[in-house]
Amino acid sequence: MIFLSLFFTFLKIGLFTIGGGYAMIPMINDEVISKGWISEADLTNFLAISESTPGPFAINMATFIGYEKAGFLGAVCATLGIILPSLIIIIIISKIIAKFLNNKYVNYAMQGVRPVVVGLIFAVAISLVYASFLPNGFDIKNISFASIIIFGISVGLLSFKKTRNPIIVIVVSGVLGIVFFGLFKMR
Repeated sequence: MIFLSLFFTFLKIGLFTIGGGYAMIPMINDEVISKGWISEADLTNFLAISESTPGPFAINMATFIGYEKAGFLGAVCATLGIILPSLIIIIIISKIIAKFLNNKYVNYAMQGVRPVVVGLIFAVAISLVYASFLPNGFDIKNISFASIIIFGISVGLLSFKKTRNPIIVIVVSGVLGIVFFGLFKMR
């Protein structure tokens, strides 16, 4: 049954990834694409939408993928699957927080996990850059100049103190995406 499959897939993702939504992207990518639930292009679009909508990134991703695959109930199952491990772990940790934070082995484990989380996030950033600027392969004629223009404008907006608000940058980038990719059909 697809609902159980969505629930247990996202339960596994939520249980075995540490470091938040960005650290989950490689596992989400492997799981949902290998099952044929969505395409890589859809995943890239869901990444952009999840970043642009309010709420935790990973929960948004699970919700969008669940909805795409199985409608409203699919979205509910995927969302419950991804949040349940964190909810249970936080409840347990809150009960034993003092012991947990003072345990030297827990601290050692966290120090060992931090570089992996940074590596996962860096790998995701590289794949997003590749998907955004070179959507059709590594060739100079495949470069998405519209993406480069939008990226440049975003960096420019973030450089000025008055427009450092990410909401402004996201809205401006979304409008530019509609203009460049929708109206002008730029690559």
